[in-house]
Amino acid sequence: MARLATSLYDLSVPTFLQTARAVGGFLDRTTKHCAETGAGLEEVVKARLFPDMAPFHFQIEALTHHAVWGMEAVKTGVFAPPPLVGAMPFADLQKMAGHAIVALEAFSPDEVNSWSGKNLDIEIYQPLDVDNPTTSGWVPRTLALTPETFLLSYSLPNFYFHAVTAYNILRTRGVPLGKYHFQGQLRTRPI
Repeated sequence: MARLATSLYDLSVPTFLQTARAVGGFLDRTTKHCAETGAGLEEVVKARLFPDMAPFHFQIEALTHHAVWGMEAVKTGVFAPPPLVGAMPFADLQKMAGHAIVALEAFSPDEVNSWSGKNLDIEIYQPLDVDNPTTSGWVPRTLALTPETFLLSYSLPNFYFHAVTAYNILRTRGVPLGKYHFQGQLRTRPI
């Protein structure tokens, strides 16, 4: 049986980049759609899927935090994304997505692979009551992980949650997007 030859770098940086670039693409499509239809581009910034869900701008900030600062957490042992900015012009959200791509591209395979297999204890905040997170309050919790389990069980699921939520908000606003816009450029092998 052949051994799986996937590195920490392969699991993380190209995976984040594939979707981050796709997000950049559907942000561009949103700008074009709003220009063509007269829809309010700045209205998208505060759009939500449901009243108790975070708005579009939060989705973009959170996905960049889980990608870029998730990688920084693997590097430093501390998950410390910058404070949330909040509502900002749509063009600034596009710049934020672009900066995340540049930051991810700066990680080299050798650098990332050198972090593999170490102990990684990350403190996160979780609701006291998961059934009532908006009213229960939040408590710190330390997760005993490795870089691999942190990325695969925490950062990547959060990253994808916020990417798909942003996508769905745009779909509800009439932006013409399909699954192929979300999945981005596939990483195919040469034939």
